[in-house]
Amino acid sequence: MWSTYLLFILLLICVITDLKERKIYNAVLFPFLLLALILHAITGGIQGVTGAVFGMFVGLGILLIPFLLGGMGAGDVKLLAVIGGLKGVTFVLAASVFMALAGGVMAIFILFFRKGVKRRLIQIIYFYLGFFNGVRFPLLHDQEAMKTTYPYGVAIAAGAIYQAFRVGGIQI
Repeated sequence: MWSTYLLFILLLICVITDLKERKIYNAVLFPFLLLALILHAITGGIQGVTGAVFGMFVGLGILLIPFLLGGMGAGDVKLLAVIGGLKGVTFVLAASVFMALAGGVMAIFILFFRKGVKRRLIQIIYFYLGFFNGVRFPLLHDQEAMKTTYPYGVAIAAGAIYQAFRVGGIQI
């Protein structure tokens, strides 16, 4: 239960900083990871620490490729690693599925509520019409949109919170 409380505190801080500054700080993440390792050592011994470290590496691995391809910030990757360290492998795997769903919903909202939606929709329609008729039209890249960041920490938090409620970690 302690790990769930720590998780909610961590997510609250990270969502606030991600929304305000588009950053998730190491100064927040590393103390939570260290605290998770210490508390897992106290409550579960070597097995607790091993589970926390394995969960951390699984969380890190889930977002490592998107980070290496340039589509994800390092703070997002480390946040999911700390979640894995706090809650373990099973939790972080399930939370990552819900994180991806929340991220997709966020992307759709961003697509429809940012300036130039009509132009983007026309580009998408042309792309798919060409694709299904054997003609390859490249999607035009909007330079302004390419520079805009996306607070994916919010999607990570949504997935983790949903998973916490789903597994019964929180009693209301």
